[in-house]
Amino acid sequence: MRPASDIMSNSVQLVVIGAGPGGYAAAYYAADLGLSVALVDPEANPGGVCLYRGCIPSKALLHVAKLIGEAKHAPAFGISFGDPKIDLAKLRAFKDNVVQKLTSGVGQVGKMRKVRYIQGRASFLSPTSLAIDLVAGGTEPLTFEHAIIATGSRPASVPALSIDSPRVMDSTGALDLPDIPKTMLVVGGGYIGLELGSVYAALGTKVTVVEMTAGLLPGADRDLVAVLARQMDKSLHKVVLNAKVVEMKDTGAGVQVRFDGQGLADGDKSQAFDRVLVSVGRKPNSAISGLDKTKVKVGPKGFIEVDLGRRTAEPTILAIGDVTGEPMLAHKASHEARVAVETAMGHTAAFEPQAIPAVVFTDPEVAWCGLTESEAQQQGRKVEVAKFSWGALSRAITLDRPDGLTKLIIDPGTERILGVGLAGTGAGDLIAEGVLAVEMGALATDLKLSIHPHPTLSESVMEAAEIFFGQSTHVYKPKRKST
Repeated sequence: MRPASDIMSNSVQLVVIGAGPGGYAAAYYAADLGLSVALVDPEANPGGVCLYRGCIPSKALLHVAKLIGEAKHAPAFGISFGDPKIDLAKLRAFKDNVVQKLTSGVGQVGKMRKVRYIQGRASFLSPTSLAIDLVAGGTEPLTFEHAIIATGSRPASVPALSIDSPRVMDSTGALDLPDIPKTMLVVGGGYIGLELGSVYAALGTKVTVVEMTAGLLPGADRDLVAVLARQMDKSLHKVVLNAKVVEMKDTGAGVQVRFDGQGLADGDKSQAFDRVLVSVGRKPNSAISGLDKTKVKVGPKGFIEVDLGRRTAEPTILAIGDVTGEPMLAHKASHEARVAVETAMGHTAAFEPQAIPAVVFTDPEVAWCGLTESEAQQQGRKVEVAKFSWGALSRAITLDRPDGLTKLIIDPGTERILGVGLAGTGAGDLIAEGVLAVEMGALATDLKLSIHPHPTLSESVMEAAEIFFGQSTHVYKPKRKST
């Protein structure tokens, strides 16, 4: 690449299209390495869906939901509070303020790095040039040596259920907190539906979740999901499995919903709800204007095809994040960003993680990384599974939250940690140790011999490793002899 000083203002070494956690991470890393960089996005500041309409506002609301839940649980400790009084306007303001602080902060960091931020939408004119329709009006041309597409994803919709009604929301609409409905249906038992359903349930809504498969969180190990499901049965009005919505109609007074599925009584096949949240996954934002003027290939599911270096079929264009495929996670995009920048600079780089953590921020949380037990079974791979129940975990008992489980997926021949799963309060923070163990090729012995502070939830990881050897201090479970 040419040095940054040789580049004119309408020409950069690297342009990043999309300013989410992948996009701005790429732009900032490239700037740190000395490249001239432009970052293009319609929003006033970087942040993308994660900061504006996803991870961050939802976690702010989930914190409030957890606070309400703890207050309701407090009588078990001999402390009683009155029913919460919810000021919806202040709650919205709290959530919006969190978003504003983070997005403005990220924008300021970009200015300090001298990243040129262009508020607009980019269209490809060629493999090395863009036309940017500015939010302020007008069009700006930009040429580049390399481009990174980081346009993210959007909520998926079900055509048969797409009715013109303000009562039917996607995740973005639900985060706006238009009101606290008396009743709400959540279509989809994945992580987004369960997180937002938990928020509304804590605020006082009778929430029903309908999932077309046999269990919540399809793809996650069933023993981890079971911990969450037990709590969902208490906090939600109803969870309906093996069922789907076949019709919705706005009656003016609510949304009449017709269901179809196994085990549904006739009286349950048609119900009315004040609001419906459709949460059936996300779709990649790969329909970029002018992309057909390049060699970039888009697969049948709408994902941009990339190699391990995040290169597309067009040598000057790379892609990262949700637009390139599952898992659609902000932290995955951020790490892909560094690989893409190094690839663009001509370095040898590849995105080959052994463990991408997944976290469901419900209460209790569910988290996992690396190989899951379900995947091992599907692959016919022999593994040993060591489980430690939080019912024997002192810190969990002091919190009155023994509803937890820690599990290790271990290679029986090498005793290497292949995967880690957690269910319980704080699981999203604890999973980082699992990621490190898998990525470092740690052995069960390493976790067993690493001194964990007492009393903490992290001890459950150490004790799960001890269980693998039949030596757990707090659980008597001798190791079975191999036959």
